[in-house]
Amino acid sequence: MTDEDEVLRYDKMVENALRGVVCSAINEVIENYSASGGMPGDHHFYITFLTDYPGVKIPDYLRDRYPGEMTIVLQYQFSDLAIKNECLEVTLSFNNVPERLVIPLSAVSIFADPSVNFALQFQPLGDAIEDEDLILQGLGEDDPDGDGTDGGGSGGEKTGEVISLDNFRKK
Repeated sequence: MTDEDEVLRYDKMVENALRGVVCSAINEVIENYSASGGMPGDHHFYITFLTDYPGVKIPDYLRDRYPGEMTIVLQYQFSDLAIKNECLEVTLSFNNVPERLVIPLSAVSIFADPSVNFALQFQPLGDAIEDEDLILQGLGEDDPDGDGTDGGGSGGEKTGEVISLDNFRKK
């Protein structure tokens, strides 16, 4: 056993615990509110997930329209909500066509309930950075603010985008 094998992975423990919050919230809706046809009060869930993550089952036209990432909203028009085998399953209507989506909880990157200013952001479980050296790689003198740029503006290729959930919060 190496020293690396003996390290407690608190980051993974926290991710799993927070995914448990998502699972609990969905199960609460299933157990207490799904018979009434929706969510309690003003609650609604924004769930962003990776469309190309293993185990995600969505129609091809949706995968083509949302390559990489998609956000669904659970508020009024959803049915057959379930959690099975660590997957969220739900039927949503797209252009008046009901579609069954199967989303592994490990594919979820953002879970938000704007009605109560609650949001969680996740590192996808299969893609988590395993080595701290990889996190620190390139964050040296040429990257003074640690944002992956050289501090000189937008001279490089865009590799990601940060989305603010402030737009979804009540004001």
